[in-house]
Amino acid sequence: MDNRHCRFCGHELKHTFADLGFSPLSNEYLTAEDLDRGQMSYPLNVKVCAHCFLVQAALYQRPEQIFGEYQYFSSYSDSWLRHCKAYVDMIVPRLVLDRESHVLEIACNDGYLLQYFQPYGIPVKGIEPAENVAETARAKGIEVQCCFFGAETAREIAMADGLYDLVIGNNVLAHVPDINGFVEGLSLVLSPEGTITMEFPHLMRLMEQSQFDTIYHEHFYYLSLTAVQQIFQAHGLEIYDVEELETHGGSLRIYAAHREHAREQMSPAVSALLAREEAFGLRDISAYSDLTDRMQRIKLDALQLITEAKRQGKRIAAFGAAAKGNTFLNYCGIKSDMIEFVVDSNPHKQGLFLPGSLIPIVGPEVLRERRPDLLLILPWNLTEEIAGAASFVREWGCRFVTCIPEIKIFPAV
Repeated sequence: MDNRHCRFCGHELKHTFADLGFSPLSNEYLTAEDLDRGQMSYPLNVKVCAHCFLVQAALYQRPEQIFGEYQYFSSYSDSWLRHCKAYVDMIVPRLVLDRESHVLEIACNDGYLLQYFQPYGIPVKGIEPAENVAETARAKGIEVQCCFFGAETAREIAMADGLYDLVIGNNVLAHVPDINGFVEGLSLVLSPEGTITMEFPHLMRLMEQSQFDTIYHEHFYYLSLTAVQQIFQAHGLEIYDVEELETHGGSLRIYAAHREHAREQMSPAVSALLAREEAFGLRDISAYSDLTDRMQRIKLDALQLITEAKRQGKRIAAFGAAAKGNTFLNYCGIKSDMIEFVVDSNPHKQGLFLPGSLIPIVGPEVLRERRPDLLLILPWNLTEEIAGAASFVREWGCRFVTCIPEIKIFPAV
């Protein structure tokens, strides 16, 4: 696929948003047998289109290579499950969904969200490209079609199933290289008066908080309402409402419908956020140029902290084998000689090694056994949840560390 032109509007990409050098795929965890075989790294370079302001990464891997066998299971985050249940309990009455309604979720993962429709008796179906993850959803009684979603797949689904009253996509819009085909597919499976809701990390929050670690190869896009509105409108869809969420360090939830239906229910929240994005500079190409300096400052501060701690003989571990943590570690050049191990509650990751840094992944019980002095929380968006789960480290005086948007050291309480 052409990396020199915008994948939405086709204009030449001349402006760099962030260049993190070379990095392995963020979810390509290694087994012990893999350690001596080496691992491929690819450029992690993100551009911004000066015409439509869509921020996008260069593509070096096919989605099938990234998502075919996936180790991310959404159900291992309690806070995310609470968020999803709250969404279902909100959207059912808002859209007056009932047993005659039909719900489709694209990238349904392990059924983390669709399971909450079951008590309502609402028919649901999931689309999930990773077969190993889809099986977990099926075990919960959820119908799952294992495929990548796009215009062609959408036509097949519409012919086989009919149209859907609610189409959901959480943290998937940034993951599809053919964003035009994907959004066209949304319009093809949506009923005339149906609604699409999609959640994705907000580009403006990334820029405000220097969240460069949310950049990795499986994130092909970094999305603003400004850019997404243009893409949806190009395919006959209109965003009629938007909410700002705290998930993933700051996300948007958009509500979209076919243009005729959307115009009947337009919320002032859409124009208000578009105006805020413009005031922030998201329609000015110069506003996209200053992330690099902030990335470098955080990198140097983190290396200084870890180096000084190691010289003092302190033991350092990390919590959360998350993709964003892998971006951070590989950009900073932090490896297993600096961080001894990383704790993760997902048993599918335990016993594996982080890509690039080769830090071993272990279960939470190892914290008590090895008693680190510093515990680096890699998924900083889950700091409160992780700090609560690991609060027992205060027994030996261990302190927590987060690095985004700046270095912060604080005691366990």
